[in-house]
Amino acid sequence: MSTPAEETRNGTFYVTTPIYYVNDAPHIGHAYTTMNADALARWHRLLGDDVMFLTGTDEHGLKMQRAAEAHGITPQEQADRTSARYREAWQQLQVSYDDFIRTTEPRHYAAVQKLLSKVKENGFITKGTYEGLYCVSCEAYYVEADLLPNPDPNGLGLCPIHHRPVEFFKEDNWFFALSRFTQPLLDWYAENPDAVQPESKRNEALGIIKQGLEDISISRSSISWGVPIPWDDDQVFYVWYDALINYATAVGYGTDEEKFGKWWPHVHHLLGKDILRFHCVYWPAMLLAAGELPPHRLSVHGFLLVGGEKMSKTALNQIAPADLVEDFGVDGFRYHFLRDNSYGPDGDFSYEGMVSRYNADLANNYGNLLARVSTVVGKKCDGVGPAPRPDSPLAAVAAESYANAAKAWEAVQPSIALDHTWRLIRETNALLEAAEPWKLDPGPEVDAVLGDALEALRIVAVLSYPAIPNAAEQVWRRIGLTGSPADVRLPAAAAWGQYPGGLPVQKGAPLFPRIKA
Repeated sequence: MSTPAEETRNGTFYVTTPIYYVNDAPHIGHAYTTMNADALARWHRLLGDDVMFLTGTDEHGLKMQRAAEAHGITPQEQADRTSARYREAWQQLQVSYDDFIRTTEPRHYAAVQKLLSKVKENGFITKGTYEGLYCVSCEAYYVEADLLPNPDPNGLGLCPIHHRPVEFFKEDNWFFALSRFTQPLLDWYAENPDAVQPESKRNEALGIIKQGLEDISISRSSISWGVPIPWDDDQVFYVWYDALINYATAVGYGTDEEKFGKWWPHVHHLLGKDILRFHCVYWPAMLLAAGELPPHRLSVHGFLLVGGEKMSKTALNQIAPADLVEDFGVDGFRYHFLRDNSYGPDGDFSYEGMVSRYNADLANNYGNLLARVSTVVGKKCDGVGPAPRPDSPLAAVAAESYANAAKAWEAVQPSIALDHTWRLIRETNALLEAAEPWKLDPGPEVDAVLGDALEALRIVAVLSYPAIPNAAEQVWRRIGLTGSPADVRLPAAAAWGQYPGGLPVQKGAPLFPRIKA
């Protein structure tokens, strides 16, 4: 098995978000996963890797059909409207995806039918009758023990995720022989101990497998809004088994063997813990049944809570990304959700916390560093930036900041990576405070300190680019560099001493104006 560092040397990185249901508009929970995927994609591009970044929308299933009926439109119209809202949200947040997939596309129908036909040909799909308790919002069956009590004694139990009563379903379906994959999945987990991260989520998936797996229904006869089953005109594939295959569709499964062979061995799924069972148990089993490799990596994060609760239509606590971008800007939004919420455990969002993080890290630290350096260069150096010292005390700090940030990005820990990046900002501010170049006469001492600070700003612009691309590019231009931080390549670009000096340094409006709560 390759280590993260070896994956980087391989030079291929395929990252995916879940595809988001089109029964509702995008909220900051969706944005959280997408921001992490986007930052990872940008980081790997800086490394010089060949990157494929996929996101999209999940458009089939009973809850889509019901949502459309509630709005008095067809399911396709519902899907078209809401899918467009996701594209608009990601465009506003400058999400750099390479492909946006929709499960209603012909290419996806072809891939789903091909993969599941292969599973059937291999003897793992059979006909049967299923009855059970079903949550339409989850598009999943539950057993009684998994449900929450219903205050209505005459009603069925409540879904543990959506807190809505489940429904009783009974119909003839096609079944996937998941029970035959208990040992193959355990073997795969043993052979690939880093496949599911963090360890707590890996253990959760293993717990599900070790409890014993039952065959699962993969089709529906009660609805028509779905991918048709090629061997049964009366049924469509159940939404999850349609949806999961999107990751393979986008890299040419069934249509382009060379493309699929290039990207699939390097796929890295990002997902929330509420869909762990489907991604970390069902999906690897389906791929094994089709004779394909299971996913290379699955990084699972917790819920983004508001007032201690998961965002949902039922709780009426959803927050649209645009509402926060209006106050904090795109970079302020991106930075908060990457820095303030560690990837893995649950995180609790608050507006006040967002203001505090913005003012402390962006306005006071990063923005103030740029402002004070450009101002003093203007006054003491006639607006021309000096070169850094080769033996600057910041050189070792920069090397450590890069090394630790790189490890954190590879471990899918953007919050830790950004903290190490901000260490260089803090140390540079401390150097300026100690030297006080604004009090000194122009000369070698002033040039040395300001040259060091400009070099630190150059390196920070590169390392912060995956999180705050607009600010990074603005810093790059203001210290006189041409092009963009996106044009350079790591690790070479993080090496100390590359700011050439002799460049015009521009003063300007505050990089991050302070915000009052």
